[in-house]
Amino acid sequence: MLSFFRRKKPQTPAEAAYSTEELAAAFPAPHEHEAPVADATEPAAVESPLPPVAPEAREPEPVPAEIIAAALDVEPVVVPLPAPPPAPAPAPVTAPTLPPEAALATHPVVVAAAPGKSGWRERLRGSNFARSFSGLFSRNPKLDDDLLDEIETALITADVGVGATTQLIESLRKRMKGREFADAQALLTALRADLLAMLRPVAQPLVIDTDAKPFVLLTVGVNGVGKTTTIGKLAKRFKDENRPLMLAAGDTFRAAAVAQLQAWGDRNGVPVVAQGQNADAASVAFDALQAAQARGTQVLIADTAGRLHTQQGLMAELGKIKRVIQKLDANAPHEVLMVIDGTTGQNALSQLRQFHAAVGVTGLVVTKLDGTAKGGVVFALAREFGIPIRYAGIGERPEDLRVFDAEAFVDALLPESLGA
Repeated sequence: MLSFFRRKKPQTPAEAAYSTEELAAAFPAPHEHEAPVADATEPAAVESPLPPVAPEAREPEPVPAEIIAAALDVEPVVVPLPAPPPAPAPAPVTAPTLPPEAALATHPVVVAAAPGKSGWRERLRGSNFARSFSGLFSRNPKLDDDLLDEIETALITADVGVGATTQLIESLRKRMKGREFADAQALLTALRADLLAMLRPVAQPLVIDTDAKPFVLLTVGVNGVGKTTTIGKLAKRFKDENRPLMLAAGDTFRAAAVAQLQAWGDRNGVPVVAQGQNADAASVAFDALQAAQARGTQVLIADTAGRLHTQQGLMAELGKIKRVIQKLDANAPHEVLMVIDGTTGQNALSQLRQFHAAVGVTGLVVTKLDGTAKGGVVFALAREFGIPIRYAGIGERPEDLRVFDAEAFVDALLPESLGA
C-alpha cells in the first residue's frame, strides 16, 4: 500500500493513467461488518422512537479529482463546467405619462382665493370657529339653555375670549327669555348680527394721506407673524395702484431678512434701502426716509425686527426708531401697522397691549387665518382695543392679503344657512 503512494511521478500523461482496479485498491471501501468510527467533535446520535426508514438505493458518489491528484502526487485535471445561459436583459422602464389633471394633483399650484364672499368662505371654512359651529344647531335644534351653553363653549373654544363671549351669551339669553326668537334659526341670525356689530366699527381700510411726503408706514410685531411677507404683499398692492414707494430693510437681526425684503423689492420693481445684517434699525429708517423725501416717494414701508412683547429692551428700541424718524418728519410714522398671527389666540391681546404702549399702534393686520386658525381672536381684539383692522391674510399669494371685510368674515365663520 505505501509503495503504491511512493511511486515515481510519471513523466507523460499516458504514463499517469491508472486503471479502475488500481484506484479501487488505493481507496478500499469499509467492510459491512465494521462500524464507522464516530468523530469526537460530533454530538452523539439520539435514538428516534420512530421505526427506521430504509435508505433509498443510490449511485456511489464519485471521488473528487483533487483527492485523487493528492494521492497520486499529480496535477489535477479540471473539467470546465458549461457556462450558464446569459440572463435576459431587463426590459426598459418608462415613466408613465400623467394627464395634466394628475400632474396638477401631484404638484398642486397655489391659486388666489376667489373674490368676494366666496373667497372668504373657501379659505375660512376649515377654521376652528367654523368647525365648532358646523354641527352645533343640528345637535341642538331645540331653543333652550342647552343650546346657549353649547354656543358659549364654541365661542370660548374659538378664542373669542371670556369677556366678549359673556357679553354675547347674556344678550342672547335675555332676548330668548323675552321670546324674541321663534326657533334656533332666529337665534343664529341674532348671533350673526351681534358678531357683525362687534366688528363693523374696526373694519376701516388703510387710507394713504397724499399730503404726506412720504406716507411712512412702520410695521411691528413679534417673531414669526409674517411682517416681511406682509410688506411684500403690500408693496405689490401699492405698486398696482401706481403709487411710488420705497422699502426700508429694518429687520437687521434675523438672518436673511434683508435679502428676503430685497427679493420682494426686485419682484415688484420697488427700491429697497438696506445696510446689511446687525446694522442699527433706527439708522436704516432714517436713511430710507431721507432717500424717500429726496425722490418724492409717496409711500415708505419700514420693516422692523420681530421681538417678544416681554423684552423691554427691544420694545424700547421701537420707541427709538419712532423718535429718530420724527427728526425728519414730526408726523411720522403716519401708520404703525402691527401684524398679528391669527393662530396666536388670547396671547395676541397682551402682545397688542405692550406694542401699543411702546409705539402707539394705529392699525392691525391679522395673518394666517386660512387653514385651522381659530379666528375668534379678531372679535376679542375689536372689543377690547377698538383699533382698526386694515387687512386680513387668507392665503399665501399677494392677492390673498385682503382689505378686512367684517360682513365677509362673519359670513365665512358662521354661514347664514348653518341652522337650516
